[in-house]
Amino acid sequence: MKMLHLGALAGALLSLLLAGCAVEWQNREAQQEMAALSKPPGSVYTGWRVFQDKCAACHTPNATGGSQAPNLLLAVREMGPNQFVSVVLKRYDWGMPNARTGAQLAPTSPLVEAMVQRQDGALTMPAWEGEPRVSAHIVDLYAYLLARAEGTQGPGRPAK
Repeated sequence: MKMLHLGALAGALLSLLLAGCAVEWQNREAQQEMAALSKPPGSVYTGWRVFQDKCAACHTPNATGGSQAPNLLLAVREMGPNQFVSVVLKRYDWGMPNARTGAQLAPTSPLVEAMVQRQDGALTMPAWEGEPRVSAHIVDLYAYLLARAEGTQGPGRPAK
């Protein structure tokens, strides 16, 4: 009888131990799901491909900017997805010499001010709204640049 009682007790303890493991497993799944939901939608890999095709010539292949265009890693840190889409899909021109001589200028964001100070001439970004590949993959482009800006994606080709 004592053997049966010890066996039942051991079985009960094993059940509780396994139940604890199951709860832990579910908690990790929930944590992973929450992490995935907090990421912006889009494919980092597809965004990288679009970036290499359409943006790298001016912004450099690693998005760190050069003499023709600003560092996008700094820019994306300061803008959300809506502002990013607006900037990329709509054309903008800043004529720096005229902007510097204006008596009263509207307040500018630190991002705009940094770009103005690094440029000697007009800064022109083409309008990508009519370009089907950019328009179709704007969310992917944002996902790639945000991953680069946050340091979760290094320079070079991302994994698929």
